Amino acid sequence: MKILLAGATGVVGRRLIPLLVQAGHEVAGTTRRPERAGMLRELGAAPVVTDVFDGAAVRDAVAAERPDAVIHQLTDLSAEDFEANSHLRIEGTRNLVEAAKAADVEIMIAQSIAWLYVPGDAPAVEADPLDSRLPPYSGIAALEAKVGEMPRGVVLRYGALYGPGTWYAPDGAIAQRVRAGSLRQAPSWTSFVHADDAAAAALAALDWPAGPVNIVDDEPATTADWLPVYSAAIGAPTPGSAGKHAAATGRPVSNAKARSLGWKPQVASWRTGFAEMDASGVTD
Repeated sequence: MKILLAGATGVVGRRLIPLLVQAGHEVAGTTRRPERAGMLRELGAAPVVTDVFDGAAVRDAVAAERPDAVIHQLTDLSAEDFEANSHLRIEGTRNLVEAAKAADVEIMIAQSIAWLYVPGDAPAVEADPLDSRLPPYSGIAALEAKVGEMPRGVVLRYGALYGPGTWYAPDGAIAQRVRAGSLRQAPSWTSFVHADDAAAAALAALDWPAGPVNIVDDEPATTADWLPVYSAAIGAPTPGSAGKHAAATGRPVSNAKARSLGWKPQVASWRTGFAEMDASGVTD
């Protein structure tokens, strides 16, 4: 297939290009920065320099590439600007979808998140409602609804991404917070996924039916479970507890649907993934 990968230089995009090429696909990758074109060529993708906020430019780019599928891995989180990221999810997704429909593209795979479900005790499945009270909801709801307009739009609800180049790398934002003592052990749930497994899911999703799919590992965990293990992995002191009256937040997330479609995490638990991190953030 001919694949247009939007957000090709991001954490998932950089991992995904070689997987797509190895699978026999022809890949064009977007970036808004001309200086990153060389990196895309080295990874195996033809660079497409465009601004996803420019609807006409996006339409021209998609029309010129004539892809069989668009994979949407766009984010704007390098500066931890969540409003900018929500704006990208709304405006960027709209431009991508409209351009894809104009070019008669039928397949779109898009990155979403798995930590937006309404709280509950049972592991969340894709049919469970999302919590409109949480800040990312507006951007995620807009993204998922727009991708749903595609003839076959698959939404990948990723867990918390970890691995080299992510916030959880030893030089990442979460590590900095742990070392600063600003995180505490608490009964709040997180479902993780290694960035390599997230990329593998995007490749596999080219053959999946439309709809959302949770992409998480096999072991949802509370902060009280994972934070001591993570702290040890990055050589930081074990954080203290948030206290016995700390409120439980979040919800464990099920990956049963993804497994039924043939995907399974190669890093089945964050315990293994954290243990394999070294001080430079590179996993063995």
